[in-house]
Amino acid sequence: MKPLRIVFSEAATSYGGQEQYIHKLMKGLRDHGHHLEAICQPHAVLTEKLREDGFKVHTLYTDGPANFFKGVVKLRKVLRDGRFDVVNTNSRRDTILVGVAARLARVPLIVRSRHLAKKVGSLFSYTVVPHAVIACSEFVRSHLLERGVKPNQVRVVYPSVPVEHWPSGSTLRSELKLADNDIVVVCVAVMRAQKGHETLLKAVAPLIKSRPNIHLVLAGAGAMLETLQSSVQAQGLETRVHFLGMRADIPNVLNGSDIFALATEFEAAGMVYVEAQAAGLPVVGTRVGGVPEMMIESETGFLVPPNDPEALRTAISRLIDDAALRKTMGSVGRQFVARGDKFSLNAMVSGTESAYRFWLERGKS
Repeated sequence: MKPLRIVFSEAATSYGGQEQYIHKLMKGLRDHGHHLEAICQPHAVLTEKLREDGFKVHTLYTDGPANFFKGVVKLRKVLRDGRFDVVNTNSRRDTILVGVAARLARVPLIVRSRHLAKKVGSLFSYTVVPHAVIACSEFVRSHLLERGVKPNQVRVVYPSVPVEHWPSGSTLRSELKLADNDIVVVCVAVMRAQKGHETLLKAVAPLIKSRPNIHLVLAGAGAMLETLQSSVQAQGLETRVHFLGMRADIPNVLNGSDIFALATEFEAAGMVYVEAQAAGLPVVGTRVGGVPEMMIESETGFLVPPNDPEALRTAISRLIDDAALRKTMGSVGRQFVARGDKFSLNAMVSGTESAYRFWLERGKS
């Protein structure tokens, strides 16, 4: 099949999960033989990283009316001269700016990727500007359908976790001076209120107080950090609740743990649950958003209601008390992630490529 000319856009300047997804997908599509370019802000971390990997990146500022009109004029020429087949936008700002320019340049296919769980307000950047939407989970797709996006305009492509390259071993226990028989409950998440750290702490604190070998490890930083630290100090749990801060070695942290738990209140997908299963951990999550799609309930872990520390404590206690269950669920979880049909890089790239070709062919018919 003829290789496609594809350009991705992103307005954000940080390098979080969404930007990492774009970076990974662009490299994967290039490996499949397609031509890839990007449109980002000049000072974006993604701009630097893409250029380091040999991608051409067109830069422009996306804030304010003046930059909008200048950007549309500039990008209309870039897109028309580049003869692109597909423009794939990712955030609201770049969808409107780049999408309008792509419409004026008559790019055959404009796709919006939706990465978030929060409710969609205006449909302008989902049905008017783009031709179609790629959702990161069935939960997100269902919400878009409820809001009025047509079924044949939305496809689900899950983000990928590189389980085939997952490292072995861990230095976490030696770093924290933990014994082999200590049981580590780990949570990896940005410390925002909606991630449920307070619920998790309420669930685990009584277990820590009643059992001398239970430890809670929290990897991440954010607005809730000081509140959580104060709560831990007030309960005298400083030696049993470990704050790691932001970590670049998440596989190392997960590999040194026994149970993964995240009591998030809403989530578009929740790929950290998949990462935990890739590390062979049983997972405890909440029945919200796309989280149930990230695991097999009662086989790779447990789902509990959000904001329910008692239910969360019961699920975690069951895993603490049953080493065989932890091992079985961890093994099934790793197999679930490793089978390759849902969370592999190839599945993500092939699913995206298939969606593009479907919509391009439909547009020609």
